[in-house]
Amino acid sequence: MKQIKVGDVTIGAGSPVFILGPCVIEDEGSTLATLDELKRITSALGLQFVFKASYDKANRTSVKSFRGPGIKEGLRILKKARDEFKVPILTDVHCKADVAEVAEVVDIIQIPAFLSRQTDLIIEAAKTGRVINIKKGQFMAPEDIIRSVDKAASTGNDMIIITERGVSFGYNNLVVDFRALPIMRSLGYPVVFDATHSVQRPGGLGACSGGDRDMARYLARAAVAVGVDGVFMEVHKDPDKALCDGPNSIALSGLEGLLKELSAIDSIVRGFSVK
Repeated sequence: MKQIKVGDVTIGAGSPVFILGPCVIEDEGSTLATLDELKRITSALGLQFVFKASYDKANRTSVKSFRGPGIKEGLRILKKARDEFKVPILTDVHCKADVAEVAEVVDIIQIPAFLSRQTDLIIEAAKTGRVINIKKGQFMAPEDIIRSVDKAASTGNDMIIITERGVSFGYNNLVVDFRALPIMRSLGYPVVFDATHSVQRPGGLGACSGGDRDMARYLARAAVAVGVDGVFMEVHKDPDKALCDGPNSIALSGLEGLLKELSAIDSIVRGFSVK
């Protein structure tokens, strides 16, 4: 398994890294307050932590959906977060034109699931030399993600992470085939499980996506038991009032208990060697 080092965090070297944060930057105050609490919790538990937040969600269901503050203000806030809290930062890009500017600020550039076959976007992101997190499309078989990985690696950048976030199952529903995790890990790159987007119901509320956040805990448990290099979860102080992806976001108040559960499961699983 390839190991990827980002600051003080190493992905693929042992216990899972936790990628946590709000779906989108709503404002500077709430973003930094959430980061402060996330760092406190993960530090107290001795866990590796990467902060995630989006400056622009260009793939929302409706044109009226909240997208975020945009690239200028969003990157200003992310830079402040990185400088003040000294943690690795992850954000997603939706267009090739944003990549160079984003790479100046963040440590990990994420390719959204819907764009996981977009050759020019993947290559442009990989050419920056930043770590690239490719989310496997909901339409893609696990073994097929290697084509997207090869696109990134063709630039000479092999600092690549793969994220599983469920598969489309009929309309407005996703399911997780946990066989995907060992299949993708066999490709030699670290694999992250996205517990909160896996319980999303795309377009389930008509003009926006729904979700079943109560199920995220159980899927995260299962993924850690199967074996992953990271767990991705969107977290919000008050998910019912979140401006984006609230139905599938985990409440900040319940996060510490969940992380303790996942760490306990991971320690048990890693005590056994899989033949």
